Amino acid sequence: MIFNPITDWHFYAAAVPAVLLLGISKSGFGAGFGSLAVPMMALAVTVPQAAAILMPVLLVMDLLGIAAFRRDFDGALLKFLLPWGLLGTVIGTLSFKLLQPHWVAGIVGQFTLLFLAQRLLFPPRPDQPAPPRWVGALLTITSGFTSFVAHAGGPPVNAYVIPLALSPVRFTGTMAFFFFAINLSKWVPYAWLGLLDWRNLATSLVLLPLAPLGVWAGVWIARRIDQQLFYRFIYLGMLLTGIKLVWDAVA
Repeated sequence: MIFNPITDWHFYAAAVPAVLLLGISKSGFGAGFGSLAVPMMALAVTVPQAAAILMPVLLVMDLLGIAAFRRDFDGALLKFLLPWGLLGTVIGTLSFKLLQPHWVAGIVGQFTLLFLAQRLLFPPRPDQPAPPRWVGALLTITSGFTSFVAHAGGPPVNAYVIPLALSPVRFTGTMAFFFFAINLSKWVPYAWLGLLDWRNLATSLVLLPLAPLGVWAGVWIARRIDQQLFYRFIYLGMLLTGIKLVWDAVA
């Protein structure tokens, strides 16, 4: 095997900030921003190639995330979320070659903006019950599916988990363990689909040192930020993510 990563500087101009943003998002701070990583890298490469290049980077970030928040997660919530999320990755595997990437981008983007509009125009009351479980199941299946296709699983599952009003650290820990399992499940299907070639893996190794920088920065912020401000940043991330994904779909 010859070490032959991508050398085009245009690619790294998009990939370096994308990886750093993904790392910060994986730590919990600015959750939602991570969905911008693949669209940003898609300015220089195709969506499937961008998703494949990020796989080893995501593995390192996930390991760092669960190590940092190993005591801060909601076990009962994870037990509910994981089967539905894994079902979503199975659907993503079976339909991957049939879908145009911009279709998925448009669906995720529109859903993200609709959820955000609902939260801002009709804010939840303190006595308002949590979303029903069937809504959580549908949203988590969608999360597994969009995570498989474009590593954009954050907005759908956030739409269910945010109204549960977990503390920032507990929210972050739960999402860290959830996406560790989801991303781990994607390795065999990605290999089966022929996405994990040597050139993509070599490019991943070049980007790998950036993974801990983003995660550590996000962990430091997540443990010090006010809960209300924390969720405001999540909403901002979802707004930018939704706009970018819808733009990718129509453009």
